[in-house]
Amino acid sequence: MLYMIGLGLGDAKDITVKGLEVVRRCSRVYLETYTSVLTVGKEVLEEFYERKLILADREEVEQEADNILKDADISDVAFLVVGDPFGATTHSDLILRATKLGIPYRVIHNASIMNAVGCCGLQLYKFGETVSIVFWTDTWRPESFFDKVKKNRQNGMHTLCLLDIKVKEQSLENLIKGRKICEPPRYMSVNQAAQQLLEIVQNQRIRGEEPAVTEETLCVGLARVGAEDQKIAAGTLQQMSTVDLGGPLHSLIITGGSLHPLEMEMLSLFTIPENSSEAQSIGGL
Repeated sequence: MLYMIGLGLGDAKDITVKGLEVVRRCSRVYLETYTSVLTVGKEVLEEFYERKLILADREEVEQEADNILKDADISDVAFLVVGDPFGATTHSDLILRATKLGIPYRVIHNASIMNAVGCCGLQLYKFGETVSIVFWTDTWRPESFFDKVKKNRQNGMHTLCLLDIKVKEQSLENLIKGRKICEPPRYMSVNQAAQQLLEIVQNQRIRGEEPAVTEETLCVGLARVGAEDQKIAAGTLQQMSTVDLGGPLHSLIITGGSLHPLEMEMLSLFTIPENSSEAQSIGGL
């Protein structure tokens, strides 16, 4: 059987008891490494799970899935995903491949950023479509996702922005020359995402458009949700462009405008101080 097991958001101990029992009896255990990361490394997970882990990057999962599914019809294979197994569409593809090969599967769910963002006090049923914000390059600066933010705000819905992760990525030069040399990992921060959003706002004004988001739009930045050093900061988009929430992973929420009084009261717990020097580094949240 193929087991798809969610690991939660914090560290090795966030796996469910059911998930841990399955991991310890599987013949092979894969750890998906490209859609998210935990706050601890592979070695810590191996020590707690009492099993060796096989790292599975994007190429392995999307192009060489047969290696993962090999012998899963006669033995148990586990595929571990940070958060919940269905937090990324690529994992649905793995299940479809297994089904076509006659391999049964079972899913063991866990917390994901999609529901854990409720920790900031914004009500989950008031979230609209989720968007992804990618690192811009000199030649590629996409803005199309902003239409979804606009639609959400028109409907009074909050927007969860998932921020880019670059793991085992190759530079254009190395790709062209066929060199399998990977760039260092990069994780987009809340302030980097906010800076790109502010540029999109300015671009829309230059084009004569009325932006759905402005410098004063209320936003929420989150870092390392589920970990002991989790941080949350609430403030304007302009403030988000300078806030420092520390290490990865980060997420950003653009609020939908009209907030419930309970949402406002909760966000007041995480308000960025007016003093600009304090706003640079939010601590103790």
